[in-house]
Order: sequence, then C-alpha cells, then structure tokens
Amino acid sequence: MTQEDLLPQIYKKDDRAFTLLYDMYSKSLYAVIHNLISDTEEAEDALQETFVKIWKNIDSYNESKGRFYTWIVNIARNTAIDKLRSKGFNNSRKNLSSDNFVHLLDDTNKLTQKIDTIGIKEFIKKLKPKCIRIIDLLFFKGYTQQEAADELEIPLGTVKTQNRTCINDLRNFLGV
Repeated sequence: MTQEDLLPQIYKKDDRAFTLLYDMYSKSLYAVIHNLISDTEEAEDALQETFVKIWKNIDSYNESKGRFYTWIVNIARNTAIDKLRSKGFNNSRKNLSSDNFVHLLDDTNKLTQKIDTIGIKEFIKKLKPKCIRIIDLLFFKGYTQQEAADELEIPLGTVKTQNRTCINDLRNFLGV
C-alpha cells in the first residue's frame, strides 16, 4: 500500500491503516527521535507519543502545506524536544552516573553519525560550514532558534535568515 492509498484510510481512523503507517515510518521516526534522546526507553516512549499525536491530529495535516512525511517528522522532532525539556525528564537525569556519558567523550564525529542515521549525509556535506552548524543545532540537537543564536553568538534574526537560506539550499540539493 502506498502513502497515497493509506492517507484516506488514516483520515477514517482505520486501525489497519494505523498499523501500516507504523510499519512504514516507525524506523525513520525513531532515528530522528533517538538522535535527540539517546536513552532507548525514553526514545521509544517518545515514538509512541508521536504516533498518538499523528493519530489524534491527522485532521490538521494539510497536503497543500507540505509532504506527509515532513509533517510526521516534525511531530516526532517536536515530541522529542518537548520530552527533553520536560521537568520529569530533566529530574530523571540528575542522578545518573558518569558511566552513562562516557560515549560522549569518544564521539568525535557526532554530526556525521547523526546525519548518516537519516540518510542525508552527502547532501549536508555540500552545504556551507555555517549551514552545517545551524542545521546541526536546530534539527539534530533540538536547539531553539534563540538557543542557537546564543550558542553561535549571533543575532536571532541572523539565525532565522540563515536557517531559511540553508534549508532552501538543502531543498535545491535534494531537488524538492
């Protein structure tokens, strides 16, 4: 079944269509979520929340505003960011031992690994270094635009403009 065949069934809240939707997209959405939330259990929980949000909010999807896949990836990303910012998640992280963070010290190629996970490494490499940094902060690390501006020590308006430019450059590389 194709996405075009599936969408009308999802709009009708067909349980079988939901199962197919999960089968089609769970791995890629999990990769997006896991890039932001490294804890497997928390990432799986965020994936479940993502599919519940998709199911409950399917009527808000508008085909004229963008592709379905983009819409669900944004839901997954936003769910992961919400979870990272939640009080409960932050409190659960306060008492972790340093053993849980050893992998961060060894991870010298973090951006490349994250990009590989969703399969756009070659396209990202073609972007300007400032675009790579902005996309890494905003999309892979879950920073807000204000947080990215603070990190890069540039004005918020500049981050917004560069982000739009970088996304347009990426679209051109992808032919979208």
